[in-house]
Amino acid sequence: MKKDSLKTWIKSGSPWVWMNAGAVAIAVIMTLGLLAVIAVRGLEHFWPDDVIVADYQVPGSQPRVMAGEVVQAEEVPRARLAASGLPVDVEGGEFMTRELLKVGNREVYGADFSWVVGEWLSNQRKPADLVALERREWGNFYGELLNVKEGGQLVAEGDAAWPELQKRIDRIDSLHAGIAKLEKVDIGRINHGLERLRLKTRKLELDDKLDAAAQAELDAERAQWDAEYKALESELVALYTGFNRDSITMRTMDGQEKEISLGKIVRAYRPNAMSTLDKLGFYFAKVWEFVSDEPREANTEGGIFPAIFGTVLMTIIMAVIVTPFGVIAAVYLREYAKQGLLTRIIRIAVNNLAGVPSIVYGVFGLGFFVYVLGGSLDQIFYPEAAPAPVFGTPGLVWASLTLAILTLPVVIVATEEGLARIPRILREGSLALGATKSETLWKVVLPMASPAMMTGLILAVARAAGEVAPLMLVGVVKLAPSLPLNGNYPYLHLDQKIMHLGFHIYDVGFQSPNVEAARPLVYATALLLVLVIATLNLTAVVIRNHLREKYKALDH
Repeated sequence: MKKDSLKTWIKSGSPWVWMNAGAVAIAVIMTLGLLAVIAVRGLEHFWPDDVIVADYQVPGSQPRVMAGEVVQAEEVPRARLAASGLPVDVEGGEFMTRELLKVGNREVYGADFSWVVGEWLSNQRKPADLVALERREWGNFYGELLNVKEGGQLVAEGDAAWPELQKRIDRIDSLHAGIAKLEKVDIGRINHGLERLRLKTRKLELDDKLDAAAQAELDAERAQWDAEYKALESELVALYTGFNRDSITMRTMDGQEKEISLGKIVRAYRPNAMSTLDKLGFYFAKVWEFVSDEPREANTEGGIFPAIFGTVLMTIIMAVIVTPFGVIAAVYLREYAKQGLLTRIIRIAVNNLAGVPSIVYGVFGLGFFVYVLGGSLDQIFYPEAAPAPVFGTPGLVWASLTLAILTLPVVIVATEEGLARIPRILREGSLALGATKSETLWKVVLPMASPAMMTGLILAVARAAGEVAPLMLVGVVKLAPSLPLNGNYPYLHLDQKIMHLGFHIYDVGFQSPNVEAARPLVYATALLLVLVIATLNLTAVVIRNHLREKYKALDH
């Protein structure tokens, strides 16, 4: 009886339902677990940990004072530590604790991080007056604040130095914002204008149209640019003079003194004296800096806003390019092409293109788009720029086109499947009511297939936004000098190179000279890339659901 019940249960299909449900549950748990690991390891980087000060004595050597943040702790076999050359007693036990300290003070110690044996640290304390400096270069500095100077003259020392330092850092931040605006916006606009003027002069020379009147007009325009530049240059010199005016004297925990210019300091804080509320404010300020500021320290400090901007802009341009071409190709294959051997071969080719490695598309983009198409555009439209290339070099437009070619099969397949699901009776009914084939296509077929088009676009965005290999060849760089969208004509610079979140992860994770400092940023950037892709996809999903509800009545 039990055997018959088991056979009936198996034949009912319930085991397969439970197996599928279990597989989906495991996949969801694994995905959420992966995202949780990335989020925890990435977001904890911005929390201001306490800085410990301890006496560190390696057996057989003189003790020294160390200060730093405990970044990592692990149990290591004693034999392994002894094999590395440390004077470890292998009979003392199987494991010892090894800790990674972020000691900062790179110009003093030569490295930001140092591995220490936990058992050799003694007299650990957390002095409230210990100051942590976050700098624009050379990483963090930890020590005791001795005094504040203005133009080399002592202004404050002792307890009065800390509030004076905070006040002057606010002044430095204001000056830094002014310098950035002058250099990147105002002087950048002048440099752009001078470059356009140079190209205009060269074009007139090539066309043999540079007469006296044209030369006088060009000279007048150049004099105007030069006068504006000299005014901004004097203002910039004044800002830099004030920017480098102040300095502080710091003393490390082992007694070494170092004078640091305030122009090199981003912020100063006392982590051991901060309350939980203070740390929360600091944490959110650091997170905001990460998503809104520019990178520094070889991309291991600061923010990644240019990479976010480049990723989103390139993906949007790719979507604008690939959607009409993919839809047109699918409509032709499904609605107009004669269904025969040639059409089947085209479909097989499209499906095979979806499986081509992405780096192959990168090589194709470099060879065809950059060298052939871009080089031809330079010869036809920009001869005055020679030998410097304009479009004959990797840039935003070629990166977007390469990704469009890469994702085109996905859009074609998804759209064609959507067209195939539309009942033939709807087409026949529309034609029977007097509509032409094109009217049937535009007013009946395509509206009903629009959710499938959006599905193809979602899949295309998900793949394109995370690609790295082809972009390394056709337009993505480690550090772009400016955003491709700015106030200089023609405002959107399609020929300009961009930064990308995926390439930023590769660069920080595998090309960084400071691996320990870069590791948390890999997780933080990976989390941000997932959020950007999810945001783009959710936007497309909302549009798809709206279209599905709008044209649902056509199904009945």
